[in-house]
Amino acid sequence: MTRTALITGGGSGIGAAAARQLLAKGWQVAVTGRGEDRLAAFAKELGDPEGLLTLPGNAAEYADVQHAVTKTLETYGRLDAVVANAGMGTHDTVAEGDPSGWPEMILTNVLGPALLIRASIDALKETKGRIVLVGSVAGFVQTPGNLYGATKWAITALAENTRRQVTDWGVGVTLIAPGRVETPFWDNYGGLPPGHLLTADQIADSLVWSLDQPDGVDVNTIVVRPIGQPN
Repeated sequence: MTRTALITGGGSGIGAAAARQLLAKGWQVAVTGRGEDRLAAFAKELGDPEGLLTLPGNAAEYADVQHAVTKTLETYGRLDAVVANAGMGTHDTVAEGDPSGWPEMILTNVLGPALLIRASIDALKETKGRIVLVGSVAGFVQTPGNLYGATKWAITALAENTRRQVTDWGVGVTLIAPGRVETPFWDNYGGLPPGHLLTADQIADSLVWSLDQPDGVDVNTIVVRPIGQPN
C-alpha cells in the first residue's frame, strides 16, 4: 500500500520540505499553490517524479480545494493525509497596519484549512487518515497588535474542535506550531528576523514523524521553537 498526501502551499518552505521527505519515504504527494511557475520549478528540481502531482490553485477557494482533492483521488486512488500549510502574514499591526492586506491573510490562514478539511474528510474516513494543520507559536503567545497571530489562534482552536468531531471516524488531527523558521514567509518583512531560526526541514521532520505513528496513536499538538526564541 502506497500512502498519499495532499499539501497546500507545497511549492516552497515547510510544504515543499514535507513533500520532499514524504516522497523519499515512498509516499505519493500532491502539492497545491497559487504560483504555477513555482510549482513547475519545484517538480523540475525533484526530477518530475511520478509520485508528485502539482495542482495550481487558491487554498481559500473551495472550488480549487475540491478540484485538488478530486484530482489526487483520480490520480492515486486514495488519500491518507492532508496538510493545511498555505499561509501568509502581513507583518503589521491592528492599530497601525494597512487593512487592505488583511482579508487575504484571514481567508488564507483560517478559511483555507477549514475548506481543506471539508473537501477531504470523506476520503480520510475511508483510509483512517490524518489532518495536519500548520499553525504557529503565535497561536499560543499574544504579541501586541498581531492580527496574524489571531489567525493562528484560530487554527489552534480549529485543530482541537476538528479533532473532537473526526476522532469518532478514526481520523487523526495534528497541529504543528513552529517558532521562527527560515522560509519565504519573511519575504515581505524586509529580511529575516534576528537570532537563530529553524529550517523548513526541521519542521518537516516533526510533521512527517506525526504521520508515521502507529495505528491508534493520535499526536495532537507539536510546538517547535529554535533555541533562543523566548516567546
